[in-house]
Amino acid sequence: MSFALGVVFGIAFGLAIIVAFVKSENARSKQRTDLASGIAAFARMTVEDSRKIFTPEQYPSWVVFSNQQKLAWLNSHLEKIWPYVDEAASELVKSSVEPILEQYRPVILASLKFSKFTLGTVAPQFTGISIIEDGSEGITMELEMQWDGNPSIILDIMTYVGVALPVQVKNIGFTGIFRLIFRPLVDEFPCFGAVCYSLRQKKKLDFTLKVIGGDMTAIPGLSDAIEGTIRDAVEDSITWPVRKVIPILPGDYSDLELKPTGVLEVKLVQAKELTNKDLIGKSDPFAVLYVRPLRDRMKKSKIINNDLNPIWNEHFEFVVEDPLTQHLVVKIYDDEGLQSAELIGCAHICLNELEPGKVKDIWLKLVKDLEIQRDQKNRGQVHLELLYCPNGMNNGLSNPFSQNESMTSLERVLKNSAEGKEASPNGSEINNRREVIVRGVLSVTVVSAEDLPPADIGGKADPYVVLIMKKAQIKNKTRVVNESLNPVWNQTFDFVVEDGLHDMLMLEVWDHDTFGKDFMGKCILTLTRVLMEGEYKDTYELAEAKSGKLNLHLKWNPQPIYRDYQ
Repeated sequence: MSFALGVVFGIAFGLAIIVAFVKSENARSKQRTDLASGIAAFARMTVEDSRKIFTPEQYPSWVVFSNQQKLAWLNSHLEKIWPYVDEAASELVKSSVEPILEQYRPVILASLKFSKFTLGTVAPQFTGISIIEDGSEGITMELEMQWDGNPSIILDIMTYVGVALPVQVKNIGFTGIFRLIFRPLVDEFPCFGAVCYSLRQKKKLDFTLKVIGGDMTAIPGLSDAIEGTIRDAVEDSITWPVRKVIPILPGDYSDLELKPTGVLEVKLVQAKELTNKDLIGKSDPFAVLYVRPLRDRMKKSKIINNDLNPIWNEHFEFVVEDPLTQHLVVKIYDDEGLQSAELIGCAHICLNELEPGKVKDIWLKLVKDLEIQRDQKNRGQVHLELLYCPNGMNNGLSNPFSQNESMTSLERVLKNSAEGKEASPNGSEINNRREVIVRGVLSVTVVSAEDLPPADIGGKADPYVVLIMKKAQIKNKTRVVNESLNPVWNQTFDFVVEDGLHDMLMLEVWDHDTFGKDFMGKCILTLTRVLMEGEYKDTYELAEAKSGKLNLHLKWNPQPIYRDYQ
């Protein structure tokens, strides 16, 4: 009986294993079929299909979708005709570049001219072309070009001390994107009136300088001066937004030429958590700001010694030619005295992110290289207030109290002006203007703080706040709230401010102890927002602290000073 029962159970168990195995194989077969179908579907998928399915964040960093078309046919033909292009273009480029080099000629040189200029035997390679849909009445295309050429370029340099040096420019490596604009479109062949060309983006420009039969280091600073001259000449002659206009059909094409479109006002407020570049002590940071990297249009801040959280509160003004494509670049350096300054970090912001006539308050993260954004190291942040004012915007009148310096656009926005006429004794009319000085009373209510870091052994703190007007050095402080990390003060302080545009409010939180005090954090505010809004409430995170926030209420009561002048 037991034997028969064992046989039955054995057969049943075997059948169960066979059934499970068959089902498993069927399931695996179905999975393989579905996987094959999915792979086949992916193989048929276009770029547009993938963009509908996946968000940009889901793509790996190495996946790049390019809108450019290949130009193998153009490169093939260009190689054939390059000897003729070289002969025709060399003299044209030479005659066009020489006046620009003379314009940027370093003061240590008496003359700077080409004695030989040929483009060599290696033709450039065009690696892609794309059409730009910018909504304009014309056709805009961009050509990416790469050139590792072997040109023969010799500069004849004469110094004021009578030394003549033939300098060879060699090992040129260039990668960039040229923009071509065909505009306006007309009903006459070739269907466009003019062609504009410009270097839209300069990705790489490398070259070496060598004195023929001599040593470049014979004259200190000569190599850097010549290299800077060449780079400035390229930047100012052809780099966007500069453009060259070639008329094809008769007509007026002045609207295609480079023209200033507005002014960018920048207040460099402060930086925080900068990387320390010094082995002994702290970095001595300063900032360089520019919209176009020309030496005469770059602005430099003052140097703040031995500080990784510098406060500048400086104003700068920049001419803007194309707010849709231009950027403001900020580079923070560590001053090294007689040696070259060391870069701490840099940042930029597109001007098309600014709303004309409105101040933008922004913190920008510093990176090592603007071209390579995958920089995870914390190099610090820089605090800016930005205002873009297009030409034609009514920003007020000049400042009568500063005869040598005109007002910045930020000052013109914040200051009110009035015009009137009165009769003179002889009956003629006299135009009078009234100008307003930004003076008033700033009321600051320190409402409360949240999540302060513990400063005492018992895990509590006895916090109070010190308020400082930086320029006037006026101080006030709240009462001490004992044993609290979320203190409530609700205390109001009034400050008479003589120069609201250039003063700052600093708030420092301290822990009160019987035999001293401990720093708990701070926040720094410009007065721009309260000047424009009149009154606001906001919460500010504490800097130089592990945690903590301050809740503030600010109110501005203007007491304008008027001065009539003719």
